[in-house]
Amino acid sequence: MNAKNVLTGKLIKKTWHLLPTLCYATIFEISPSPSPCDLRACVAALQSCAHHRNLYKGKEIHSWMLINGLVDSPFSVTSLINMYSKCSQLDDALIIFNATHDRNVYTWNAMMAGFIANGLSRNAFELYQRMRLDGVVVPDKVTFPSAIKACSDLLEVLEVRKIHAGLFKFGLENDAFVSSALINFYLKIYLVEEAQLLFEELPERDVVLWNAMINGYAQIGQFIMALQVFGMMRKENVVPSKFTVTGILSVLTMTGDLDNGRAVHGFAKKMGYESDIAVSNSLIDMYGKCKDVVDALEIFEKMLDRDIFSWNSIIAVHQQSGDHDGTLSLFDRMREAGVCPDVVTITTVLPACSSMAALMRGKEIHGYTIVSGMRKDEDGEEIHDIHADNAILDMYAKCGSLKDAGLFFDKMRNKDVASWNIMIMGYGMHGFGNEALIMFRLMCESGVRPDEVSFVGVLSACSHAGLVSLGWQFLARMELDHGVIPTVEHYACVVDMLGRAGRLDEAYKLAVTMPIESNPVVWRAFLAACRIHGNTTLAEIANKRLLEIEPEHSGSYVLISNVYGSMGRYEDVSDVRHTMRQRNVKKTPGCSWIELKFGVHVFVTGDRMHPESDRIHAELDALTGCLREYGYVPEVSYVQGCASL
Repeated sequence: MNAKNVLTGKLIKKTWHLLPTLCYATIFEISPSPSPCDLRACVAALQSCAHHRNLYKGKEIHSWMLINGLVDSPFSVTSLINMYSKCSQLDDALIIFNATHDRNVYTWNAMMAGFIANGLSRNAFELYQRMRLDGVVVPDKVTFPSAIKACSDLLEVLEVRKIHAGLFKFGLENDAFVSSALINFYLKIYLVEEAQLLFEELPERDVVLWNAMINGYAQIGQFIMALQVFGMMRKENVVPSKFTVTGILSVLTMTGDLDNGRAVHGFAKKMGYESDIAVSNSLIDMYGKCKDVVDALEIFEKMLDRDIFSWNSIIAVHQQSGDHDGTLSLFDRMREAGVCPDVVTITTVLPACSSMAALMRGKEIHGYTIVSGMRKDEDGEEIHDIHADNAILDMYAKCGSLKDAGLFFDKMRNKDVASWNIMIMGYGMHGFGNEALIMFRLMCESGVRPDEVSFVGVLSACSHAGLVSLGWQFLARMELDHGVIPTVEHYACVVDMLGRAGRLDEAYKLAVTMPIESNPVVWRAFLAACRIHGNTTLAEIANKRLLEIEPEHSGSYVLISNVYGSMGRYEDVSDVRHTMRQRNVKKTPGCSWIELKFGVHVFVTGDRMHPESDRIHAELDALTGCLREYGYVPEVSYVQGCASL
């Protein structure tokens, strides 16, 4: 049985129950007796299935074509290969390709493009070599960009040079698409001079070539060169395309250039590019990375059509800005809009649950990844994506559900250093110092090399568990035993550890003698320890150092105010508030939240916007009254003084 018959039997078996309906003319709006018009309709339908990744419908059409003898045409073969490739069914696409005897250049190109689109560059390159060895089909201007892209992914420099030299034989040495692929390759491997020479020698440079230069420089981090090329492009009166806009926006996003980003936005609006999904997505990303959440959200809300990248971008913008409640709300809107979250969505949303300790929401999202089939491939085998697994693990650990975290960790097939760090940090931050140290030992025994984050977790665990001597040992030997040089975060952990243990003199000595320049993180840790133990003298020294290093940070003022307040020195508290007003230092209002059955409720200091605000305050007043009956008198003046900061 040949390959075509194997595929025919496979498809008919899978879609046997559909065959009675497939023959109806209403499916493709074609007649029951196949004709050339039917073939054109099928090809158009397959292209639509490829565009929408609709594998089920694509197999229906393929089955109908098999039954009616419409699979022998080069057009149908190319369309089928393209459809299966776009739907990530490379095995089926390859069966069709191998079963086709009279292959034209479009058939070869479709199969190569399918391999590349699915990350199989080695297969694409081998197919290109096979095509050249056969010598029957002459490659065209679509073949070479695919071959160059495959070589680029494989870093086959010599092969690309061979392709470049051979272009003259086919009269494609000045073709814009082939040249742009070469420019992208040369810039990718930092052969800047070759890329520039090729670009300058071309007799005509259209917008495709300019885009190749801009995007090529952007991808290797040479943002200034990318901007210079964009400036040259404008001087030569080449009208930027929407791809130019997305490329230059990526540069401005990386450089944080909001002003020029707004200018490009204005140009995009003038040219009518703003309505393009890719341009809108780039604008959302640019405004978000430049911390302009309002404009990012405005663009998102104006979009008539949104794809998965639109939702992921705006969700990421809110998460990066610290709006965790907004992140979860957008995730809900995304699902209500019928857009299926992907791995990127999940790894963006779960940290919001971690930050808000929203365990129920986190479990719900974890459950969704299982029920939706996101964590299974087409054969039903579980997919182990390390980034998604770590996001789930981190959520359980930070939400305090260490049992669930441990169970999930044990089931993880692949564990990287981040996986171990999450467990170490999780045990440490919840006071299980010994468990954190056991996890660190197991990590080393498993052959995973600790990094800087690992030792932050270990030292933090020692700090929370009061294991001072052991913490000192880790700091002293981390470079010698593991090759990790202590950073300011490690010294801050040890200062915090000594401070928690009441050894303030040792903590102060370490803060002033550590072999790293004075850092506000260390001094804030020391100041917090002084507040815990009521040492006003050392607290004032620490506060003085903090105001010298970082005079505009509100946290230092709050900490010293709390020290004075705990000692009953309310005049000093008032002086701190006065100093803050003079220096225009503003404290971010305190925020707390609670997760209930119907979602997360967020409360900000002094905020009465919650719909149940009156009932909540009435309940609090009743509880305060009960406490007073038992002799408790709230320290109202101190509490109000701190809150007003």
